[in-house]
Amino acid sequence: MVSNPLHGLPFLPGSSFRDYTKTAFHRSQTLGYRNGYAVVQPPTVGIGGDRLPVNQLSPAELDELASKAPALTYGQPKQAPPAEFIPAHVAFDKKVFLESQGIELNPPERMALDPYTELRKQPLRKYVTPSDFDHLKQFLTFDKQVLRFYAIWDDTDSMFGECRNYIIHYYLMDDTVEIREVHERNDGRDPFPLLMNRQRMPKVLVENAKNFPHCVLEISDQEVLEWYTAKDFIVGKPLTILGRTFFIYDCDPFTRQYYKEKFGISDLPRIDVSKKEPPPVKPELPPYNGYGQIEDSAQNCFVLIPKAPKKDVMKMLMDNGKVLRYLAALDSPNPEDKDRRFIFSYFLANDMITIFEPPVRNSGIIAGKYLGRTKVLKPSSSVENPIYYGPTDFFIGAVIEVFGRRFVILDTDDYVLKYMESNAAQYSPEALLSIQNCAQKHEAPALELENKQTEDPGEQELEALIDTIRKQREPHPCKDNIREAFQSYDQDASGYVDKEMFFKVCDSLNLPVDDSLIKELIRMCSHGEDKINYYNFLRAFSNGPG
Repeated sequence: MVSNPLHGLPFLPGSSFRDYTKTAFHRSQTLGYRNGYAVVQPPTVGIGGDRLPVNQLSPAELDELASKAPALTYGQPKQAPPAEFIPAHVAFDKKVFLESQGIELNPPERMALDPYTELRKQPLRKYVTPSDFDHLKQFLTFDKQVLRFYAIWDDTDSMFGECRNYIIHYYLMDDTVEIREVHERNDGRDPFPLLMNRQRMPKVLVENAKNFPHCVLEISDQEVLEWYTAKDFIVGKPLTILGRTFFIYDCDPFTRQYYKEKFGISDLPRIDVSKKEPPPVKPELPPYNGYGQIEDSAQNCFVLIPKAPKKDVMKMLMDNGKVLRYLAALDSPNPEDKDRRFIFSYFLANDMITIFEPPVRNSGIIAGKYLGRTKVLKPSSSVENPIYYGPTDFFIGAVIEVFGRRFVILDTDDYVLKYMESNAAQYSPEALLSIQNCAQKHEAPALELENKQTEDPGEQELEALIDTIRKQREPHPCKDNIREAFQSYDQDASGYVDKEMFFKVCDSLNLPVDDSLIKELIRMCSHGEDKINYYNFLRAFSNGPG
């Protein structure tokens, strides 16, 4: 019997009473945290702080006691004795298949094979090393022995192809091949040392390995019928490796000695593969179109950026200002060209020619510059070998063909006659004879083209006006300076200058252009709207006829 701990009375109904003076009925704290984890603690006091009558266990301890309670109470359970064992051969003795029991079986089947048992039935594989070949022996015998060949790959047949040099190494220790590139200075290629790394090279593949993906997988011994060996590398024979055909043209002394001892090949001469430079192709000039000079046009065919052809500086300096003038007629079947006259000016400094046609009133033909300063080809010359007209081709009676037009030389001035006499050795007998005929024909000096123009209907009026001006005025003291000033602006030696330039020169030399007679003279010397004949104008300021 348990007694009441408070009053010492038995804890029986009617023996306990309630303390009505008690005011605290709170329960003690059983939940808490330790090191950040929630833990459950058993209560130490009862409600209101009363002492617990018995010790309380945790739920885990109660579960453990519940599972061990039978073993604690009754002890360990005992195993039942096994049933009596009857072997199968005893139980089914003298009993066959199973139809008496009402069981129908399938037809008999073949027993499954055991893979391991079947593997044991096969004969053992025999590994036999050939007696005449040993990889280890080959490695030890030919270690560091390399055959060196010099080859070329000629790809000039393809577009932008070229002929390149290579060095082929054949390693005797393992029958591998290496191809090295030969770089030259400024060859424009990246300095990669190898074209192909060291590897065994297949020579003949099996039939079903032709479509083998070489770019993805490596070729094994099963796909190769034959590999390249040292006997396949012969000087003077082509060799195809990975789609490229190499031509072996030389080898080193060790390779020659090896082939002599191994294969009995002693004749391995070097083959000259250097290509001879083809003869330079002579550039063919296009047909001359008539514009500009042949030398200037030919420069566009020789270089990308053309330069002016070289000039004879000494000749330009010695013959500067020397001009040969001739009077010529146009050889034409047209009647209107019968009376036309032309003035040829030949410049000795650069062998150029200008043609000027003097004006003729009421002729219906616009006069002026007929041909600018240029060199004139002879009809018999070609573009490759141009031959130009020279001073020896111009004489009285000579026929000059200028771009399809034929001109006949009729007369010359005094300077030409003197030039021909001083250089008689350069002229033909026909030209020298023309000098004598010209001297006999003209008692006065020969025709001076600078001062005398072809007669026209208004020549008498012009001559009368010039005589009037001469009588009224004194000769100008600087006549030669005036002539030189006008000639400096007359590059073609035509005798005409622009009106604007004419008045500038007159103003700079104080010529009286405001006088009424001088104005009329300028009007009569005018040619067209922008040209003035300064030859006739200057005659009014001199005493003589020139």
